[in-house]
Amino acid sequence: MKYMEDHLDMPLAEVLEHVQQRIMEQTSYFGIKTLKSPMDCWVYQEIITSMRPDVIIEIGNYCGGSTLALAHMCDALGSGRVIGLDISHATVDPQARNHHRITFIEGAACDSFDKVKELVGADERVLVIEDSAHTFDNTLAVLRMYSAFVKPGDYFIVEDSICHHGLDVGPQPGPYEAIEAFVAENGEFTIDRDMESFLITWNPKGYLKRIGS
Repeated sequence: MKYMEDHLDMPLAEVLEHVQQRIMEQTSYFGIKTLKSPMDCWVYQEIITSMRPDVIIEIGNYCGGSTLALAHMCDALGSGRVIGLDISHATVDPQARNHHRITFIEGAACDSFDKVKELVGADERVLVIEDSAHTFDNTLAVLRMYSAFVKPGDYFIVEDSICHHGLDVGPQPGPYEAIEAFVAENGEFTIDRDMESFLITWNPKGYLKRIGS
């Protein structure tokens, strides 16, 4: 066990490794294993409270802990619903599976686009959170396809761009490089680094804001 007051001179790289271990081995939400940075989850609620999305599309759900957290944020606001996409939902906890604001769809994100589109109204505000396979090709494909849901002023969040940009984990190239490629080709989105103001984030360059029509 490490205590903050004993490690005030610890390099940030070691802090990230320690937090990663905590996330992967112990972190939960309502008793459900949840592989998320608590700091980023706090930023999510700030965005959701400001944006008031009608729909949150979460791509990659694992046990459903973060999906349930998003639904609880919608509960607190009294509006919104969550669409959860993943190859399989076999590990999703019943608390998430049975929540009235959550709809789960099984299948790869790009293969499931038409199913999702049927559930989203043309005038609805949509927040997209991408946490599926972190390969460059998959992340870029999801960005290109699902960015169509995001309206001006709203957000598309790409998770785990910390891969090889803070932690030596995951594919290389990965989400970080896919984000840069997407923004370079699509002038309607900008990287909002103000969303990283806690300094520690698992999504460096991953908060994309639509600025174009």
